[in-house]
Amino acid sequence: MKFNKWTVGLAAIGVISLASAARADEKMSQVQTALSNTTLSGYVDVAAQWNLGSQNGGATPYYSYGPGKADGFNLNAVDIALDKPMDESPWASGYHVDLQLGPNNPYGSYPIRQAYVALRTPVGNGIDWKFGVFDSILGYESNSDPLNPNYTRSYGYTIEPTTLTGVLATYKVGDVLTLQAAVADTWSGINGRMGIESRKAYAGGITLTAPDSWGALKGGTLNAAVIHAPGSGANGGRTSLYAGTTLPTPIAALKTGLAFDYLVDHDRGVGNPSDDNAWVLGLYATIQATDKLSFNARAEYVDDADGVLYAYDYPTFANSVNHAEELTFTTQYQLWANVLSRVEFRWDHVEGGTPFDLSKVTGNPYHSNAFLLALNLIYQF
Repeated sequence: MKFNKWTVGLAAIGVISLASAARADEKMSQVQTALSNTTLSGYVDVAAQWNLGSQNGGATPYYSYGPGKADGFNLNAVDIALDKPMDESPWASGYHVDLQLGPNNPYGSYPIRQAYVALRTPVGNGIDWKFGVFDSILGYESNSDPLNPNYTRSYGYTIEPTTLTGVLATYKVGDVLTLQAAVADTWSGINGRMGIESRKAYAGGITLTAPDSWGALKGGTLNAAVIHAPGSGANGGRTSLYAGTTLPTPIAALKTGLAFDYLVDHDRGVGNPSDDNAWVLGLYATIQATDKLSFNARAEYVDDADGVLYAYDYPTFANSVNHAEELTFTTQYQLWANVLSRVEFRWDHVEGGTPFDLSKVTGNPYHSNAFLLALNLIYQF
């Protein structure tokens, strides 16, 4: 083993021994080897947002990460990820740690978005496992801001579980079919409990991918998933159903998507023992005009007759929103290296004049329409 001159000099005067230096060097080599395949990535997400008119504070539509950002500058998220992906070996292992700060973190009390150990067992084509905290298998939009086509989140995302703590198994039957199954602590959350040790949340999903032989539709996907948590005590738990598809088109620059979310709150609350539900149908379209320029659109219809999203007078839900729509148009351009630049316009509309007012304070302005204009910048590293 070779030593540098400084190490040899210290050994010559008796400060250290070459044997101890050799052991230290060996340990350092092991650490370097373990870290050699670890990657560091992440992003910083900031925005300037203007809610046109007097629609600010509590009188804004309720979708994830929306309230509290009107008429000002916002830090949305700082995300730092450490990742050691699995290799192709039969007994491969790896890990993923995704730390996130800011209001876009699904669970602000934990500065963690994901943290799991990844393992593979050589059964059939190989079963890939995630043990720990991982993103939900259900939904069209991602918890990662840069991966979404729009700056604001959808109503579909808002009623979905975002994070599971448990174990997830993924099995790829072939190039066309992938299966997933999970057991988690609760419907959504980190280290949650349902009071009775035997009660857990269960999830299952299926993904179909169009093969190359399908021509213009190759690479298109069809996803379906369900997550059910039995709940505890008076709370009957929750069930989420999802179906979605991404479809290329004969026009190479145009891609489309469709998402359907259905949420059931079982035996919801005291005084309202029946099941409450909400469902959202969303349509997506992206035109990739150039390598740097894209146009993204989203349209949603919301049926929330039971007040799952908008509930003011609990437990009577007398002022619940029945139906709502939203249209979002986003222009994305990469002017600077590593930076996603977005300009977005969003319109939310509630039918029948039911107000956008989440504060439950008499005298706040009521709105059947809400408008938003935003500039979003995301630096990715």
